Amino acid sequence: MSKELSDVFKLSRDWLSVQEVVDSVSSPSCGAISVFIGTTREDEADGRKVVGLEYEAYEPMAQSEFNKLCADIRARWQSVTHICVHHRLGWVKVGETSVVMAISSPHRHDGQQAIQHCISQLKANVPIWKKEVYDTQEVNWKENAECSWSNQKKPPENTLSEGKPK
Repeated sequence: MSKELSDVFKLSRDWLSVQEVVDSVSSPSCGAISVFIGTTREDEADGRKVVGLEYEAYEPMAQSEFNKLCADIRARWQSVTHICVHHRLGWVKVGETSVVMAISSPHRHDGQQAIQHCISQLKANVPIWKKEVYDTQEVNWKENAECSWSNQKKPPENTLSEGKPK
């Protein structure tokens, strides 16, 4: 018996619903739903406080890269049933949700590993860019350390082994 699989990717300027993402991966064959919620955090840079982020994306390429990411996840964790990622575009103020992702699997181990991989690879390969907006009204485009085009040092691939980043 083959199982139905689904991969859902949504870019939205609207508030994100965690419940909608969770519902989209729910399955009677799965005993685990692993979730990641990324929020805009208050940060400080050079004495300026971050008040929000402005997200932009190249949507056709973002969908294509998401499809590749799903294929990669399914090759690594064959028990993964459903994958759903919703990401905000436009203005996201401090405290609001920027990204919600959920992955369902029969057991927690594969889903938990897959969700960690999903957020790392989303940041590395999906063309979504963010601009920090400060309380001074200044702005600064930020690149994720994971980006393949980043000048920053890349984090280790697997940060789950000891429960904390190395």
